[in-house]
Amino acid sequence: MSSLIACLPGDGIGPEVTAQALRVLEALPVDVEVVTLPFGGAAIDETGEPLPAATLEACRSARAVLLGAVGGPRWDAGGPRPEAGLLGLRKALDVYANLRPAGGLLIVRELVGGLYFGARGTREDGTVFDTCEYTPAQVERIARRAFELARSRRGSLVSVDKANVLDTSRLWRRVVGEVAAEYPDVTLRHALVDSFAMELVGPLDAFDVVVTENMFGDILSDLAAAVTGGLGLAASASLGDSGPGIFEPVHGSAPDIAGTGRANPAAMLRSLALLLEHALDRPDLAAALAGAVDEVLVSQPTPDQGGDATTGGFGDAVLAALAREAVAG
Repeated sequence: MSSLIACLPGDGIGPEVTAQALRVLEALPVDVEVVTLPFGGAAIDETGEPLPAATLEACRSARAVLLGAVGGPRWDAGGPRPEAGLLGLRKALDVYANLRPAGGLLIVRELVGGLYFGARGTREDGTVFDTCEYTPAQVERIARRAFELARSRRGSLVSVDKANVLDTSRLWRRVVGEVAAEYPDVTLRHALVDSFAMELVGPLDAFDVVVTENMFGDILSDLAAAVTGGLGLAASASLGDSGPGIFEPVHGSAPDIAGTGRANPAAMLRSLALLLEHALDRPDLAAALAGAVDEVLVSQPTPDQGGDATTGGFGDAVLAALAREAVAG
């Protein structure tokens, strides 16, 4: 498989936090080549579209995609939106399983179906519509991925839906229940999204793995991130059955602090740790990096965590922590 890492820095603070991840990656004992490509708003400014063909081609041939945040008010006035590039990249790479760790909890979000990818439009009377659709096959593959992950962890899975109202959720619940028969060693519980949201504001160590559809997963994973320290700490990995995965922080582009040195690179560095684990098969380096980030969050927090460390200063401290563990040069 290619050793290429496609780096898409994106917009706002994206290039700043991505730069810290690349510093760490360069210092680690891994043999990779990094190519940096335009994406999102930056790509709109350069090429007129958020996902240029050359960027997509490079991502398809890479081992992994390291992605910064996209978007900002400068692209809100009309024309192409940076977020369209993100949805297009996810669909093109078919990265249907979005893994979002939050403390000891792992949320598995279906990423390429549902409301975000259904038919949408405006009728003659001014009504605007978005369609939520799922096929049994889409539900089955994300359910199987979640069961496999639960089996490798503590053996507990919560499937979240809105089956008391939505037909798509009734399909979801039925298919998840059918897949459960293949995993008798995993305990399955079904939960409604509204009541489960209330559960999430309690102790997260009560849960192991949660699986849910696209929009519910988007909302619940942000809630879980807030409970465990905020979006500035939240990482994600988006995986398919083959080809490259996408590794990106959950936070946005934060244009209000771009260029000030106040951005927290922890979520991007944690996303790099997920890349090391899932794309480069280096769980040892992933654990070392995650541990270094946790250490520096305590010793040298950034402003969003109550400290005054700069983006680059945080990266310096992580590199120093890795060097003490003899895993970085």
